[in-house]
Amino acid sequence: MLKHHTIDTPAGPLTIVVGDTGGVRAAGFTAEVDELLPLIHPRLREDARPDADIGPVTGHVRSYFEGDRGALDRVVVEQRIDGEFIAHAWRVMREIKPGSPVTYSEFAQLSGRPAAIRAAAAACARNPVALFTPCHRVLRLDGSLGGYRWGLPVKRWLLDYEAA
Repeated sequence: MLKHHTIDTPAGPLTIVVGDTGGVRAAGFTAEVDELLPLIHPRLREDARPDADIGPVTGHVRSYFEGDRGALDRVVVEQRIDGEFIAHAWRVMREIKPGSPVTYSEFAQLSGRPAAIRAAAAACARNPVALFTPCHRVLRLDGSLGGYRWGLPVKRWLLDYEAA
């Protein structure tokens, strides 16, 4: 059984869905868990119940928003997708450091396929664990924000916060 909890953050409500082992399976800047459950791979998807105790992830999120920009690196994520490139790109995305955003082109290159810019963008768009796998740190070639499932104001806030 999955557990979920919504945490109030300066960027807005962040709902987190965790599995039995405490790994984050979905997260997003919404108070509606129903927006997150479809993002979880069918093999990892289960019924979800609200529970304020989602393990140490809550403390890591609070530490992040209190100034420890590396706190989210200590959070285990459980992402799965059918497709080797996107799964690899998600692992690479977790290595993009706060305050050091990259372009989609740079992200494609870091992921080992410099010409796969659209696939790199798809990895961002299909990311089920926003914030923990930081797709908000990937920008358009001209430095503009591009898209973000949870809204451009949230993406802008996160980037500004991490740059400070």
